[in-house]
Amino acid sequence: MPARRSTSDNGDLFGSSAGEPVSNVGSHSQAETIRPLADRLRPRNLNEIVGQDHLLGTSGSLTRMLARGAMASLILWGPPGVGKTTIARLLADASGLRFAPLSAVFSGVADLKRVFDEARARRGIGQGTLLFVDEIHRFNRAQQDGFLPYVEDGTVILVGATTENPSFALNGALLSRCQVLVLKRLDDEALEKLLARAENEADRPLPLTMEARGTLRAMADGDGRYGLNMAEQLLAEDVPQPLDNAGLSALLSKRAALYDKDREEHYNLISALHKSLRGSDPDAALYWFCRMLEGGEDPRYIARRLTRFAAEDVGLADPTALPAAIAAWESYERLGSPEGELALAQLVVHLGVAPKSNAVYKAYGTARRAAKQTGSLMPPTHILNAPTKLMKQLGYGQNYDYDHDSDEAFSGQNYFPDDMERQQFYRPTDRGREAQIRDRLEHWSSLRLQRQRSKLRE
Repeated sequence: MPARRSTSDNGDLFGSSAGEPVSNVGSHSQAETIRPLADRLRPRNLNEIVGQDHLLGTSGSLTRMLARGAMASLILWGPPGVGKTTIARLLADASGLRFAPLSAVFSGVADLKRVFDEARARRGIGQGTLLFVDEIHRFNRAQQDGFLPYVEDGTVILVGATTENPSFALNGALLSRCQVLVLKRLDDEALEKLLARAENEADRPLPLTMEARGTLRAMADGDGRYGLNMAEQLLAEDVPQPLDNAGLSALLSKRAALYDKDREEHYNLISALHKSLRGSDPDAALYWFCRMLEGGEDPRYIARRLTRFAAEDVGLADPTALPAAIAAWESYERLGSPEGELALAQLVVHLGVAPKSNAVYKAYGTARRAAKQTGSLMPPTHILNAPTKLMKQLGYGQNYDYDHDSDEAFSGQNYFPDDMERQQFYRPTDRGREAQIRDRLEHWSSLRLQRQRSKLRE
């Protein structure tokens, strides 16, 4: 690992200059020690960034951008602890731009005005500015619009960092002027590199068995900063022998999974659950179901979505799916957590292994469109009731064939409006119970055609 820096990212706060009295060296060392490990190990150049090779590798988009010498405004979108702030700072260094950091949490209109005025003054003397805005999604739409003229005229190169989906969190006008780059959560290999750096910094290994070391990486959950914070805590402990999983868990509190019920991760996980069920993968569906529960999701919300899935994606291929969904939902309401969650888990498996059909869902949509297009067409008179003398005179109910009096309890009459051609909205599949339904409908269709032809001959 490269030697530690003599200066921090914040100018010369912890640095020393040539000719500085020797008595100050101790204070520098002390300050360096006080800094958190994650800060002390902050990369000094883009080559030290881990886990983002798609951006910073040999053919990465940022690598190509720097090679062209054409730095563009960017939105860095990714989970916490993957290097968004560090990348922005190092991009400024690599581009020869002044790094101007701003937090959308703590800044207002006055701060923005000051930053833009300073950037304009620097531009006047030939120095560019990279304006880094952390959590840019927290600025409201009017504030986001305020960036536009300064980005357009080159006063600043804007680099915004966000954990939220830019499509939802940022103005379209601002997005159109920025390139969105997606940063990945750190994988096992990247986290292992960070742990090795921590050991090199401390000049001793982490007191963990190989299995516990893997558990530590899993606990980091893709967040490099959090992983280094846990490593720092372990290195600060006096551990006589390597810890196993039980010892590690006892020493460190487990991190809550990244999940926000009001943000994008909520929709990502319910989408993963829904698509795993649709793909008939009960194991993956159970995993996403449990991920949502671990993240604090309301089981009632999951029950509602599973019930919708039973009607939309299973349908009549398994007519027991919808009653099972209602039963699982009611079971949860009666039992509560955690006992009631087992009923929902059973429903997840039931829906995962059930034959799938969206035939009813598609039929419903097609019938709705037909109903809107045909307006107010009346039902055929033979299926209308005639409670009054006038209605009887108008032909209501005449020539109606009572199906139970017909062979096979099927009359084959027309039930569509007289001015509307017969249509087939529901087209059952050959999966599950719908295969039987399809055979029955085909049989009735054949009978209907025979009886219509018979009436024409009469």
